[in-house]
Amino acid sequence: MRYTATTIGATVSIAALLLAAGAANAAPTSPTSLYAPSALVLAVGHGDDAATVTVERAVTLSCAPTPTGSHPAPSAACAELNAVDGEFGLIGSTPTTPCTRQWDPVTVTAAGVWKGKQVSWSTTYGNSCEMRARLADSAVFSF
Repeated sequence: MRYTATTIGATVSIAALLLAAGAANAAPTSPTSLYAPSALVLAVGHGDDAATVTVERAVTLSCAPTPTGSHPAPSAACAELNAVDGEFGLIGSTPTTPCTRQWDPVTVTAAGVWKGKQVSWSTTYGNSCEMRARLADSAVFSF
């Protein structure tokens, strides 16, 4: 079953609204956590526009207070995101693997909340070889 990034984004938005509504009804008298929330949906799909990409893989990642989610290595991914202070554009390296110039775009997206701030980030690579070459050392997008 294929989903678009828009569908995933809408699901995240609805979940956030439901959580906010539930939190408003609970009205705690003191903070329940010392950590700002960090909950993300990371996705990889074919296409060159994040709004219309056909998502092939997606995982969830929550980093506070402990790394969790469907991400295969949440601790390593959270450590990497903390090292770049949530700047997704700083993740990755200069590719050393040669790739063809074939245009078969792959888009990587991150949506949700990072340390209490809303995140909506995406980047597009020319093909899957280029994406793998640039993100070979990345724990965040290794899923």
